[in-house]
Amino acid sequence: MGEREFRKEVAKIAVPVALQSMLSSSFSMVDQIMVGQLGKESIGAVEIAGKPTFIYAFMLGAVGTVAGIMISQYIGKKDKEAEERSVCINLLVGLVLGTIFTIGAVMFAKDFVRIFSEDARVLSKAQRYLQIVGWSFWPMSFQTILGCAIRCRGKSSWPLYVGILSAVLNTGLNYCLIFGRFGFPEMGIQGAGIASIVSQVVASGVMIFLFFKVYPGMRFTLRMEKEGYVQYVLMLLPVMVNEFLWTIGQSINTYVYGHMGTDELAGMSLTSPVQGLIIGALSGLAQAAGILIGKRLGEGSFDQAYTESKTICRYGLMGSAVLAVGLIILRVPYVHIFKVGGNVHEIGAGLLFAFAVLTPVKVSNMILGGGIIRSGGKTKYIMIIDMLGTWLIGVPLALVTGLWLKLPIFWVYLILSQEELVRLVISVFMFRSRKWMHTIS
Repeated sequence: MGEREFRKEVAKIAVPVALQSMLSSSFSMVDQIMVGQLGKESIGAVEIAGKPTFIYAFMLGAVGTVAGIMISQYIGKKDKEAEERSVCINLLVGLVLGTIFTIGAVMFAKDFVRIFSEDARVLSKAQRYLQIVGWSFWPMSFQTILGCAIRCRGKSSWPLYVGILSAVLNTGLNYCLIFGRFGFPEMGIQGAGIASIVSQVVASGVMIFLFFKVYPGMRFTLRMEKEGYVQYVLMLLPVMVNEFLWTIGQSINTYVYGHMGTDELAGMSLTSPVQGLIIGALSGLAQAAGILIGKRLGEGSFDQAYTESKTICRYGLMGSAVLAVGLIILRVPYVHIFKVGGNVHEIGAGLLFAFAVLTPVKVSNMILGGGIIRSGGKTKYIMIIDMLGTWLIGVPLALVTGLWLKLPIFWVYLILSQEELVRLVISVFMFRSRKWMHTIS
């Protein structure tokens, strides 16, 4: 396959995924702007209460990653029965995970939010928001796992359409319920939580309908040989442990920001939608890498998989450099959209500059670790790499610089983010070794 044909194949998967991620992040930005009109306490409350969703989304994404590895390799092997079984097993795991997180969010919201701030106004709002938004976790399971299967079957644009529907519905309901427009009650950030639930339920219903369009004769079975379950656990467990511990590490960073002050917490919150937008713009390359390289490995085409992996990495590096420059130019106008104090504006603009500088490194890690190396099923390699970066470098540096040295938040974020450089160096060595190339049975 020539590079032109390969580029088209990558774009077929990457563009819809990127658009869906960007759409979700852009509407999150709109949500943030809406909540931002309520003051910095509300912004901080949503940032804190959003942590369980953040953790759940990454752990569910871990299940989706394994589902993608299995489905894409079985498609390469032309094993329809194993492909359908993979969908069923991963969907069940996603629903069990969603149940656990829903119970935790509803029953232990007060205990959770108290970890991150000492501001009583922030804590009260965060608790109410978390108890509402926790009910959206089950629908997220259907969207993530079924959407993954649909993409692997070549219908990458379908989950994008579902994402558009969900985002438009969420934003419209946010406007009505946060501010009390068109006869709806004015509910503040609680209205934002209700809007999230409704949009997720509607989107999951549509995703289920589309799934059966792609899998019309779907056979629901969990029956598999003992060796198959062992292989599955050995793939899933490292990814889930990795994502859980990584998100806990990120939550510790939020703990540091919250105890540095409400201005610092709000300033960091302003950057979240933009970070999601930038990373989302190139997340499609990681998805494309996972699916395409997984299929090549399933076919036994190892040399082709290695060459195409390098090409995808090159695309990511070029795209991230362009987006980083754009962010540096637009960061100041963006933060001034929010109705917060001048100090929060300054903090947000500084953090966005630091993020822009780090963007090429973050994107390279996402493509290498999140897509290419995992595609062979050797997920423990990425777990080791991420844990070294997060727990030996990122978290200790955050605690020392933020709580002990009490440096400005710009330097805290920039210093702790050096964990990304460590991950990249190790990932490059792992990639070049080719030890990640593996075909699952």
